[in-house]
Amino acid sequence: MKDILENASSLIRSHEDDIRQNIDKKCSKVSFYKKSVFKKDSAIVAMARDDKQRFILVISEREDGIISEFEGEQIGDAAIARKCPLSEHNAKVLRKHFPWTAPISLRDRKTTVGCGDRLGLATAGHIAAASKYQVTPVLAQQSMRELELTGRTYRNVVDDATFMVFQAGYKDGYGADGDHLKTIPDIDIALAAGMPMITLDLSEVMNAAAGDWSQDEVDAEFEKLDAATQKRIEEDYFGKSFSVGADVIEMDAPTARRCAVMYLGALDFALEVHDHLVSKRGDKFDLEISIDETTSPTLPSHHLFIVKELRLRNVEFTSLAPRFIGEFQKAVDYIGDVEEFDRQFRVHADIAKAFGDYKVSIHSGSDKFMVYPAIGEMTGMRLHLKTAGTSWLEAVRVIAENEPVLYRVMHKCALDNFQEMLKLYHITADINKIPDVDQMADEDLGSLVEMNEARQLLHVTYGPILNDKAIRPLFFDAMHKFEKQYMEKLKGHFDKHLSLLGVPVKA
Repeated sequence: MKDILENASSLIRSHEDDIRQNIDKKCSKVSFYKKSVFKKDSAIVAMARDDKQRFILVISEREDGIISEFEGEQIGDAAIARKCPLSEHNAKVLRKHFPWTAPISLRDRKTTVGCGDRLGLATAGHIAAASKYQVTPVLAQQSMRELELTGRTYRNVVDDATFMVFQAGYKDGYGADGDHLKTIPDIDIALAAGMPMITLDLSEVMNAAAGDWSQDEVDAEFEKLDAATQKRIEEDYFGKSFSVGADVIEMDAPTARRCAVMYLGALDFALEVHDHLVSKRGDKFDLEISIDETTSPTLPSHHLFIVKELRLRNVEFTSLAPRFIGEFQKAVDYIGDVEEFDRQFRVHADIAKAFGDYKVSIHSGSDKFMVYPAIGEMTGMRLHLKTAGTSWLEAVRVIAENEPVLYRVMHKCALDNFQEMLKLYHITADINKIPDVDQMADEDLGSLVEMNEARQLLHVTYGPILNDKAIRPLFFDAMHKFEKQYMEKLKGHFDKHLSLLGVPVKA
């Protein structure tokens, strides 16, 4: 460390670009992330790493100023320097002095992609891919379920993104999404961590079961609504036709009654959440309405009803996630009739254009390569693609290719916990098709990450794997060792996602 501190001290009055070019010393065990090297007042602030960990290194000409704000270990005698851990306190200091490291509202961004970093390690790869395209990444995105399974908090998720945005020197803005939240107390936890995006999951407040009721049952429930509401629904919807692109959506009385019974209570809750967000963040938030967690696809007439009712309530929402036809299962490509998907998706995209021009959101959207071209073309790129587990699987790929013994242990842990995880995730993988890893050559293990059954097995069992006390330290040690390889794999994987969607490349 001494040699690198002496070298940095000699550069401290140089231009920032010169410092970036010359700060590393080949003989040192410490290396800098060049894009993270910044001058601030009379100090150099940079992200660095050794063979064990990443950290912030602050080298200053004076003891007061920015260096005094970071917590860490005083090091060296040739300079005033501090080795600072990636802590909550130091993340706050970074956001204070480098405000572009904090997440922002993306309501004015046309194309966004949720990147789902379950490890706090994937952001560098996400940025490397997104930087090439006219897209804005939501780098911090987690659901309560993911937090429980990984042992993280929303504060951890936002802080990890902060550090890696600083590491990459990425100044184009990014989002943070409290994903699939169902209650205001949970929403407040995400807001307190600085997450501007809230994905509101309405599955527990909507009456989804009414979608399968007889018309007599629906009519009886509709009659329980107050007279003013019944009259309004009748006047606004009964026998009305709505032009949507090249299509016309007919709303007959039975359909309108069913929609009212299914959704009105949930939409009133959406208004309550919206007003709560306004009270907390003014207009600096992104509200996504999620109705995809149901067993039946969202009919175009239902999509239209939901949007019109949200507009009536003056709910400002940035995106809406319907439940599409076919199967959007975890970790694998689209399952279903692609031509029929295209036909129905066009109507959903046209509704979004006709009734507010919000983004259509694609949940469980990673690896759905067969339908990406249609999604991009039909939305005019006004969309939000939500991914999560695909970045975890690229980490598994890195382990399989470089640490075969560790991979086999992880794979067996996944098998041991698979049935329990099926209580949380809907997939149809026949894991009996997966080869015995003990009978496979080391060099063949990486091929499992291309096999649908193995992908789904490993996707849903990330929690048990990461919480295994024997696996966890070995896993994170390996990911630190193979950091560059992980970034390159993520870059290539997300490049495939964005290029197939048709996202334009930056000029």
